[in-house]
Amino acid sequence: MSNDAMTQLGINDYRGKVVLITGGTRGIGLATGLAYGRLGAHVTLTHKWGSADEDAIYKAFAEAGAPKPSIAEADAGSPEDTTALLEEIKKTHAAVDVFISNVAFAQIVKTMDDYQKRALLRSIDYSVWPMVEYTKQIKTIFGAYPKYLLGLSSIGPDKYTANYDFVASSKAVMETLCRYLAFRLGPEGVHVNVVRAALVRTESLAATMGPDCIPFIERFDPSMFVTVEEVANAILALTSGLMDAVQGQVVSVDHGAPFYDNVMRLYGERAELNL
Repeated sequence: MSNDAMTQLGINDYRGKVVLITGGTRGIGLATGLAYGRLGAHVTLTHKWGSADEDAIYKAFAEAGAPKPSIAEADAGSPEDTTALLEEIKKTHAAVDVFISNVAFAQIVKTMDDYQKRALLRSIDYSVWPMVEYTKQIKTIFGAYPKYLLGLSSIGPDKYTANYDFVASSKAVMETLCRYLAFRLGPEGVHVNVVRAALVRTESLAATMGPDCIPFIERFDPSMFVTVEEVANAILALTSGLMDAVQGQVVSVDHGAPFYDNVMRLYGERAELNL
């Protein structure tokens, strides 16, 4: 759902609402922050290891007519960093209304030699556990859970994706926990869902799969790609109030491509693709 559509439905006032996005300074996280910012939300974006270009982010929000965001360096895998971040937010806000767990970090796997138990557990620590840790700490520090809890997944659990073994495994854990968290937090008024995005042209995708992967896919099947804005708008819609009956679900943002992304379609288009 676009911001214009949200406005037409009268759901354009996020002023006073607090949105927290881990890994929010680039890619999908930044696009999501901007989507909320355009509707007046106070957005906090986290990053790690000095990876954010803060001036560029502030400029993007200003150009979008959005309130200036808060940008915080916080290790998503550190409970201490999480506590410090939430305590800082509490100084100016009484609640966290929307929490989006967007961080994904894992070792790239190219051979069986890369299969190490500690690397898999570290991936789960960074890519999955913040969805739980942040939510629990928000309840402890603010006295209430966020109304909306969303995680970001990928096509990895269902489709082979190059070098993605541990990322895909951690996302499968996230998707399972989504359903159980919805069961446990639903009575508390919390709406829990996961957005599973198709391939997105980001720096992290190129780093994981290699620089030649994106051009190769674009040649044979560009429908596999979605934009960061499309993913952001899906997230926004899930927290709009219009989709509160959607609970404990993994919502795919993929242009419907999995239905026709197969050898039969390539066979039908072999002449156009010079195959």
